Amino acid sequence: MKDALDHQILAGNTRAAARLMRLIDDRHPAAPDILAGLFPHTGDAYVIGITGNPGSGKSTLVNQLITEFRSRNDTVGCIAVDPTSPFSGGAILGDRVRMQDHAGDDGVFIRSVATRGHLGGLSRSTPAMVQVMDAMGFDVILIETVGVGQDEIEIVRLADTSLVVMVPGLGDDIQADKAGLMEIADVFVLNKSDRPAISQLRRQLQTMLSLHHQTSPDDTYRRPPLINTNALTGDGIDALVGAIDDHRLHLDEILDPQRRFQHRCAHLVRAIARTELEQRFHSACHSPDFDELIDQVADGRLDPYSAAQRLAATMLR
Repeated sequence: MKDALDHQILAGNTRAAARLMRLIDDRHPAAPDILAGLFPHTGDAYVIGITGNPGSGKSTLVNQLITEFRSRNDTVGCIAVDPTSPFSGGAILGDRVRMQDHAGDDGVFIRSVATRGHLGGLSRSTPAMVQVMDAMGFDVILIETVGVGQDEIEIVRLADTSLVVMVPGLGDDIQADKAGLMEIADVFVLNKSDRPAISQLRRQLQTMLSLHHQTSPDDTYRRPPLINTNALTGDGIDALVGAIDDHRLHLDEILDPQRRFQHRCAHLVRAIARTELEQRFHSACHSPDFDELIDQVADGRLDPYSAAQRLAATMLR
């Protein structure tokens, strides 16, 4: 299975890629070996993250971005992170419904994935799925996070360019003054720009960015542009892609592509190690040794801190 999937994925076979992504999401033991074979063929794709509050129009915006990149003959992979169904545990496919315009385009591959309880706006399997699309040869990979709060910012560790989508009327006037989500943006997207309150939102963001620039000790700090868009009509999408291009040039000036790839590799290694430790933790907590530890704590023969240290030691054996 490994050799067959490797060759098919490297040839751009979306069925084979979808099969591997299912194995990844299900934590199938064959997945790591297949991914290891694909890894030498990665590192060329440009990864763009799209995040923001629920209801900000991210999915419709991604649909427009795909159209714009395809007009430039770029091939596009898209990972849409959806909420988890409480019944099946799978993705609630709201994102893919909005992207049906590209269903018959061989230059576009869209994959929905459920969070399955993982925090940060992404799913646990997202980094590996990026690797699969990268190995397939896609020029651009778009990652749309599930609707996030101000501290769910895992996307910044995975994307080359992070877009934060905001709309007036969702409490953004308060969120603009807070840390977290607001500090990861390489480009702010002011969507639904036909709303009257868009000017107020722009002024608030400009004030926040001015204050941040004054306190930032980083000489490479680049003030994120504010791009007005209307994802329903496509207004401003060309300007948004232009801002993405500008940020890519900025990255090339301060950090060569190999160094950026190293940062992505670091996130991938951390994600793989975290998953391995979580699996070991789950196994350790369902063993007779764990039950014995709990009995000792309950009987007063062992304190909970010493018990936790013993549990951690068993995970690292």
